[in-house]
Amino acid sequence: MPIKSLFFLLLFLMQPTIWAQHIQSPSAFLGYELGTQFTRHHRVMDYYEHLAENDSKRIQLVAYGTTYENRPLMLVYISSEENMARLDQIRQEHLENINGNGKPTKAIVWMSYNVHGNESVSTEASMQTVYELLTKKQEYLKNTVVIIDPCVNPDGRERYVNWYYQYKNSPNQIDPNSKEHHEPWLNGRPNHYMFDLNRDWAWLTQKESQQRIKFYNQWLPHIHVDFHEQEVDSPYYFAPAAEPFHEVITDFQREFQVTVGKNHAKYFDANGWFYFTKEVFDLLYPSYGDTYPTYNGSIGMTYEQGGSGRAGLGITTSVGDTLSLKDRIEHHLTTGLSTLEVATENTAQLNEEFRKFHESKNYRFKSYVLNGNPDQIKELTALLDQHEIEYGMASTNNAKGFLFEQGKSGNLRTSQHSLVVPVTQNKGTLVKVLFEPNAKLTDSLTYDITAWSLPFAYGLEAVASEAAIGYNPVRPETSIKDNAVAEGAYAYLTKWNSFNDAQFLSELIKEGIRVRYAKKPFVQDGRSYERGSLIITQADNQFLDDFIGKLSKAASKHQRELFPTQTGFVEGGKDFGSSSVGLIKDSKIAILSGQPSSTLRFGEIWHFFEQKLNYPVTVIDTEYFKQIDLSDYDILILPDGDDYNRFLDKEVMGEIKNWVQQGGKLVAMGASLKTLAKQKAFSIGLKKIEQDSSFSAPSFEMNQREQIKQEITGAIFKTTVDNTHPLAFGYKKDYFSLKLGSDAYEYLDKGTVVFLDAGHSKPIAGFAGSEAQKKIGETLVFGSEKQGKGTIIYMVDNPLFRGFWQNGKLFFANALFLVD
Repeated sequence: MPIKSLFFLLLFLMQPTIWAQHIQSPSAFLGYELGTQFTRHHRVMDYYEHLAENDSKRIQLVAYGTTYENRPLMLVYISSEENMARLDQIRQEHLENINGNGKPTKAIVWMSYNVHGNESVSTEASMQTVYELLTKKQEYLKNTVVIIDPCVNPDGRERYVNWYYQYKNSPNQIDPNSKEHHEPWLNGRPNHYMFDLNRDWAWLTQKESQQRIKFYNQWLPHIHVDFHEQEVDSPYYFAPAAEPFHEVITDFQREFQVTVGKNHAKYFDANGWFYFTKEVFDLLYPSYGDTYPTYNGSIGMTYEQGGSGRAGLGITTSVGDTLSLKDRIEHHLTTGLSTLEVATENTAQLNEEFRKFHESKNYRFKSYVLNGNPDQIKELTALLDQHEIEYGMASTNNAKGFLFEQGKSGNLRTSQHSLVVPVTQNKGTLVKVLFEPNAKLTDSLTYDITAWSLPFAYGLEAVASEAAIGYNPVRPETSIKDNAVAEGAYAYLTKWNSFNDAQFLSELIKEGIRVRYAKKPFVQDGRSYERGSLIITQADNQFLDDFIGKLSKAASKHQRELFPTQTGFVEGGKDFGSSSVGLIKDSKIAILSGQPSSTLRFGEIWHFFEQKLNYPVTVIDTEYFKQIDLSDYDILILPDGDDYNRFLDKEVMGEIKNWVQQGGKLVAMGASLKTLAKQKAFSIGLKKIEQDSSFSAPSFEMNQREQIKQEITGAIFKTTVDNTHPLAFGYKKDYFSLKLGSDAYEYLDKGTVVFLDAGHSKPIAGFAGSEAQKKIGETLVFGSEKQGKGTIIYMVDNPLFRGFWQNGKLFFANALFLVD
């Protein structure tokens, strides 16, 4: 062989070694063997910056945002030098493939690590995975672009890692009874606001999700992997997923999961590692890190390693083995590299099937048409914009199809203000999944809720049409052109029928503006005003500096239309000085945190106040609740959670009783109602309907199937509303409630506001067991009860669930501001 050829051959064979001289392994860079410590987030970022600085032709870092606690969010692009030089061209060719154009030749694989903060191994594994790709596994980069999110949830991860360092033994203790294996209530799984980011992909309620989706839509990868952890004793889980699969998932997507799973199994078998597939983790609920990508054309997969927040650096399992952080890293490293191996071997097929996925589908419904409150329409279109879903305003005056509210075929009158969302578009499959009236279930045993249809969540009248409804591709217009408030009026009037009105009210209260509200309908200056309408008088605010300026600014900010009137003498109804017009208090509000409240349910309320309502709230923990003076607060909120019996003991219950009877307002949600219904400290009208536990399963194996008959797994029910009650001001005569369990309570003697009647115990969407349906007929959903000078508000269902049930938020605002 010529010397020159021999030189180039040696250079090629030595290439991994040459690259390795430029970049350090995670262990070398961090100064400790990977897996012997948890790496703090800033050091993880440092490592990726080291790689980018020393191998800039093959790796690129892109900051895509920050968390609520101001930690950076970062994506890592990795591929061959040739691919990285034309990275945007590769991306464009891939996206053109959606429309059948272009000739892409690369596979796009996106891997997300540490969406649950205390499932902390995956961020460690991400560093080793990238290092392996840049050294030993360079061949995977020739026809693959790899996108890595090293830590989707930095705030949660740092909460866990900081806690672990504070409480771990030195050296670490593998005894599972040791403190380091028992996280506190404020655990590291969720983000800052205690939201589960793995259930937020579709709803985008959180800052992290909103920032990530912009970049995800720029790539729409062929494969998306979400790395997780589960219980300590669980073997590793990987694809294929369990039933139910949503019906839109293609045969190829199913089959490719099997292909990937078999490749993983090859490596796990060789190492003698235990694993399982086709169990527990289904592909239905659309807001996961596996399902959302799947509904956008990806092969979406969840990988679950045993360990999670209990495992620490090492723990003894129930069979006496030791599960170490090193073990957990190795398992995630193996499935990550195995996934890339399968991708690089199937690039052509992935591109072909990605194109086929986006071809027009023969779905039954071709358009979804929605009418309703303009504020709710605007909120929904804002979500559609984030998902890059096409929509427009109707150009016809009628739409025929399946009427959501009636549950049958019929006609919906439309106008230029009606929203049309076509299914024939690039995001058509996602549209079907998010809007369909009722998702088809192939198995009632699911991992999450079984109903989520956006028309119900946003409280909009809707029709699913089998015809393509004409529309103009424009955004809904705001009807308010000028928010300037004229001086000299006796009062300024505005409506109350959406959560946006509550946000406006919150702004007014914070500015010191006093506001009244109508308890009964009235007519003034030829306009009709419903219950809840806001009345802002000059007399109430005569001593407020720059009253008109502050009012104008708030109206402009929230796009509220104010109608001036020159008199408090109304044309119809009660005058503004009547007892039928109430003054809204500037209430001091507290939420209970700590056990027994759920971190997630607490977080929903906390996030609601600070990020949505923008109204001050005090967080009071159960650890020191007995030390605070409850009379300092006007409202106390008990979130849903676990058994409240221990917290609501005789002493606490007595204090709450006295506080309520002296004028306090207690908002009790979910599981807290169980304890309230049983307590005897003060007489309340809440009575729980007990579940029939007399059934017996024919076998141990059948027990789960029998038990599901007693349960409701996130289903939508049509409820009746007494909208003459302040708790329901702004609502129609019916409300579609997302019911998350089968707990049921009798109607209150007085104050039953939202309820299920005997004819609506069957869900309009989602699964409810046959026995559960028998129990929930004629039961309470939301109610209010006077106790002395105060009030107790009962919320059996959760109007703030995961922040996406938009139509429930006004109920919560009513409970705070309008119920006295």
